[in-house]
Amino acid sequence: MTEATGRVRVTQIASAIGRQKDQEATLIGLGLNKMNRTRVLEDTPSVRGMIFKVKHLIRVEPA
Repeated sequence: MTEATGRVRVTQIASAIGRQKDQEATLIGLGLNKMNRTRVLEDTPSVRGMIFKVKHLIRVEPA
């Protein structure tokens, strides 16, 4: 993650099927609910917390 731009690119790389409901809800909160869907999000503490919660289901890159 980068501090320079203040944005991160988040891509879902694993399915939410069979995951805990809160992890599924976190993916939806990040704007991800289908495989290979990508979103560019602001790099805020709340978004970082959501990313940490589902880090095994997503890929994070600098935007």
